[in-house]
Amino acid sequence: MIVNRRATIAALLSVNAGSFLAKPARSKAPSQMGLQLYTVRALLEQDFEGTLARIAAIGYRQVEFAGLYGPSFQQTAAMLKRHGLSAPSAHVSYEQLERELPLAIRDANELGQKFIVCPFIDERRRRTLDDWKRVSHRFNEIGEQVRKAGLSFAYHNHDFEFRPIDGRIPYDVMLAETDPGLVKLEIDLYWATRGKRDPVAYFQEYPQRFPLVHVKDMARDGTITDVGSGTIDFKRILGQSALAGMVCWFVEHDNPRDPMRSIETSLRFVQQLDV
Repeated sequence: MIVNRRATIAALLSVNAGSFLAKPARSKAPSQMGLQLYTVRALLEQDFEGTLARIAAIGYRQVEFAGLYGPSFQQTAAMLKRHGLSAPSAHVSYEQLERELPLAIRDANELGQKFIVCPFIDERRRRTLDDWKRVSHRFNEIGEQVRKAGLSFAYHNHDFEFRPIDGRIPYDVMLAETDPGLVKLEIDLYWATRGKRDPVAYFQEYPQRFPLVHVKDMARDGTITDVGSGTIDFKRILGQSALAGMVCWFVEHDNPRDPMRSIETSLRFVQQLDV
């Protein structure tokens, strides 16, 4: 992958920040349904633009990047625009945020993104509650720099955040230690459910802190399945989107057998939800 870091393409892909960052008054599903591109990563590697075209044809209007882009940001932005897609969010590793935050901010601006999301924390950084506090304070610092650039910073969970350490839940520690104005959450519904936590309870305790959500389902055996095929009560959870502050929903499946069939099945299920 060759990335042209100097390409400035704000004119190619302008996004109205208010459409993403304002608190939603509605409780219905966002009209601009999104897909986390990790779901189709193998297809993107084979045919980047062709895969984007198929995603758009299915009915998605937003995508969230997870480290895979086209030959350059300029070409990627042109492809998105050509197929009626926007990219409000992207995952950026903790290590890159630590070492190259200005570059990550520049990359986000070049693609018209409004959210920078840390997707994971390496185990060596999160062994104790003090570790979680240190990470949380670092998130505040990152969030401050991201906010100064006109963007928003968020953290995406797995299930390890819900495993108690010395009687406390690390996710709760992070929520308590981070500034709500600087650090938002991208809640992954599969991993939260896998961690035996109720997303709605978090929405009630921390309203407006969850602008992004990964819509991902859990089968009865605990594995990931197509949205609507598993056990998660999406109507109940997504029905609280206004309370949570959700503005972007991203369908995701980590390892689908047939990625295109999976993302279409999942989208159709979400579209018919009366929430």
